Amino acid sequence: MIDLRSDTATRPTEGMRAAIASAEVGDEQKREDPSVNALQERAAALLGQEAALFVPTATMANQIALKLHTRPGDVLVAERHAHVVIYEYGGAAAHAGLMIEPVDGRAGRFGVAELEAAAAPSTKVADQRATLVALENTHNSSGGRCWPLAELRAVTDAARERGLATHLDGARLLNAAVATGVAPAEIGGPFDTVTLCLSKGLGCPLGAVLAGSAETMERAWREKHLFGGAMRQAGIVAAAGLYALDHHVERLADDHARAKRLAEGLAALPGVELDPATVETNIVIFTVPDAAAFTAALAAEDIEMSQFGPTRMRAVTHLDVDDAGIDRALAVAARALG
Repeated sequence: MIDLRSDTATRPTEGMRAAIASAEVGDEQKREDPSVNALQERAAALLGQEAALFVPTATMANQIALKLHTRPGDVLVAERHAHVVIYEYGGAAAHAGLMIEPVDGRAGRFGVAELEAAAAPSTKVADQRATLVALENTHNSSGGRCWPLAELRAVTDAARERGLATHLDGARLLNAAVATGVAPAEIGGPFDTVTLCLSKGLGCPLGAVLAGSAETMERAWREKHLFGGAMRQAGIVAAAGLYALDHHVERLADDHARAKRLAEGLAALPGVELDPATVETNIVIFTVPDAAAFTAALAAEDIEMSQFGPTRMRAVTHLDVDDAGIDRALAVAARALG
């Protein structure tokens, strides 16, 4: 089986399993787990923040951040197809009581003009105002596209000038850092809070971190408990995160190279619409005449990709897919398209 549905399909490597087995642990709820504490310290420094908090999932990290920066009834500004808008089950409304002002983006990005329009003060008597802008880097729905640092800083600077808090959904932030050659701290540092997922390209079985100021992370600690995210001997999984930061960051470039090769091969097949130039990291989005039939034909030969709608497909490379896997996926795709 070659599973290209998502980089969440990764399984712990032998080295990671050994790190898990030998992890030093303690009571995480009492802040006594040394592996968790070490991961939080490393993640904070990596992301250009003062402190960090280890949580089970990146969605939980995002939802905690939304609560920290807002009041019920406030407005969240985000790109229309951002993960916090379309993939988190309405959590912004359910957990934080937020309204969403969606912005039409370009490759998952928008500029200062769009931010100003979305965050314009309400003319209503009610105290309804934008208080938070959330960006996503890399942007999942646009195909793993990266924010250029200058654009990212322009939006965060403009938000700060207007009194808006800023959150970065950096689930795949390290993919962006590797692809652009920009240090993770340069990407995460301008934000009030940053999320990093450990269970995607980094290959951990679960886990994420939320980073920000020391004061903000103290408040986040309480929210983590309210969300049911407090754990006990969580060092077992934190050890996987530490191993990933040591061994699985630079190798993300291999995933990007394989995604580009997959894109170039798919683009040459009949009926496929895909511009390989848009593939910047490890996500390949393309269209075929009949996505359901294409998906079924792939599955019949043990190749898995994700179908999104009647013609749209997504393939994601990761550490469990090697060069031979890409070759086989392309060969099967060619047969599936006749």
